[in-house]
Amino acid sequence: MVLAAALSVTAGSIALAPPATAAPAGAMSVDRACAAPSRGQAACMALTVSGSPHLSAYSGPPGFHPADLISAYKLTVTKGSGQTIAIVDAFDNPKAETDLAVYRSTYGLPACTTADHCFKKVNQNGATAPLPAANTQWGVEISLDLDMASAICSHCHILLVEASSASFANLGAAVDRAARMHATEISNSYGGSEGGASAADYHHPGIPITASAGDGGYAAGAQTPADFSTVTAVGGTTLTRAAGARGWNETVWASTGSGCSALIEKPAWQHDANCAKRLTADVSAVADPKTGVSVFDTFGYGGFMVVGGTSASAPIIAGVYALAGNGALVSDASHAYSHASNLFHVTAGRNGMCAIKPLCTAGTWTDGPTGLGTPDGAAAF
Repeated sequence: MVLAAALSVTAGSIALAPPATAAPAGAMSVDRACAAPSRGQAACMALTVSGSPHLSAYSGPPGFHPADLISAYKLTVTKGSGQTIAIVDAFDNPKAETDLAVYRSTYGLPACTTADHCFKKVNQNGATAPLPAANTQWGVEISLDLDMASAICSHCHILLVEASSASFANLGAAVDRAARMHATEISNSYGGSEGGASAADYHHPGIPITASAGDGGYAAGAQTPADFSTVTAVGGTTLTRAAGARGWNETVWASTGSGCSALIEKPAWQHDANCAKRLTADVSAVADPKTGVSVFDTFGYGGFMVVGGTSASAPIIAGVYALAGNGALVSDASHAYSHASNLFHVTAGRNGMCAIKPLCTAGTWTDGPTGLGTPDGAAAF
């Protein structure tokens, strides 16, 4: 999995080599991949980055590599055989499989293709054709999700279910389709206003379902489908290297979503006294685009790039569920709440200003931005 120091890989017309130096201060820019959603619609949560410094401990493409993420979250990469992570997104990325092949080969991950029955792409009806209209905005989201599922669980199969549009009706149908096609985990890296989706579409006992908590900070409030108590709402952190036994440090990513639901009742397993209804997030992982992950996309972009947002953290956590192999017993995020000692608790940072501090600020409590914390192995899942 570790790239050699002198790596130089050619992917199509894109030569990959160790970066020279970090981008000059102030040169980094971050952009939303998808436009803000209208009522009843979802937006992808991917944030694209230009001018990123080289983050990985290894030479090669920019952004954190699989080996960095495995190290940060103390994961066992030999697990996951027999699991199928479903990635649910809107529209089609026609280069999804070929781009995934470049990502996996670059980082020494085993091949995962249609031919070897590891990868499958279908529409929301479960058919391989016709596929939805191609869309570059959601295309980079698809690349991010496939790459993160691969980075965390390289021995998992992957099912990509493409909804016909970004409507919650179609995305919910795609989630239902993934469940009917025997996915063992389902990842959703999108969101919209509360009340826009059907809770029934995200209720599949025995299949862990992850959803991005959002990229708008505390002020944006809770979003759906992360607000449903049948899913694991995934917040975002800033991940950096540090001295100490773990070798890493995490703080709240300042733009991660969090909030008290206005609609969803508090689940029995959530015991904080700060929010009368459902609190998001439950757990978290790296999402800050300034400490973003490496992604390969040639449909709308030029190859290797850095991407962030809670779009990254949702498939990361789906991958950790797959490594745990405990999904048949999971109907919600409650297992993590009863195994919180198996998480790295985040104690610093905030995603806004709020009257009730734990809703927007990390500390010794369970907080809104990062929930219980980030994976320390897979035991909490």
